Amino acid sequence: MSAVPLLQALGIVRRDARTPTTLLFPTDFTLAAGDRFALTGSSGAGKSVLLRALALLDPLAAGHIRWHGHDVDRRNIPRYRASIAYVKQRPALVDGTVEDNLRYPYMLGVYRGRQFDRARAARLAKRAGRADGFLDKRATELSGGEAQLTALIRVLQLDPEVLLLDEPTASLDPQTTEAVEALVDDWFSGGEHARASMWVSHDPAQAGRIGTRRLTMKAGRLEAVEDAAR
Repeated sequence: MSAVPLLQALGIVRRDARTPTTLLFPTDFTLAAGDRFALTGSSGAGKSVLLRALALLDPLAAGHIRWHGHDVDRRNIPRYRASIAYVKQRPALVDGTVEDNLRYPYMLGVYRGRQFDRARAARLAKRAGRADGFLDKRATELSGGEAQLTALIRVLQLDPEVLLLDEPTASLDPQTTEAVEALVDDWFSGGEHARASMWVSHDPAQAGRIGTRRLTMKAGRLEAVEDAAR
């Protein structure tokens, strides 16, 4: 296993674009191969802000991100975002079926040369507790939980290195939550390359299940790392 971290944040800061409010105070953070972080904290503490900053989805006011030991420049951002995947709590879906949404990423240049595998997508959906025919369901007919599930499968099929999961089971029933946890666990242990994850959760029991280490956000500051009870 390489000693070089998959992702390293060095003094990153986020501020509100409309006000001088600091949303994320200077933060150093390292995500190494094999890390499974559970991120907890009260609403408004900055958990989503941190994940979006790590994914380089929002502009940094200070600091920088390193990927495999190298600074991420503008040219590398598309490849970086394909490898460091952020799954938000309320995902946006395109018009059409679930399958249309799963096919959508393959239209992007960063995935040129890769093809959608319906059989694999169906297996992922089944692993998450969805019945046959889920891929043919219209996006407008999906519940909030099913939309979250679709967004997660859309990312998992692309085999990212890092998953940044923003409460991916918040709208799911306990049975489907358990299936999604197993699905992410399958992703983590599969594939040829090292992987890591950070999962935001408000459920202490879930944090203990899905993370081997626990982080806490408080008022835009990242608290000390603790080993999670398993």
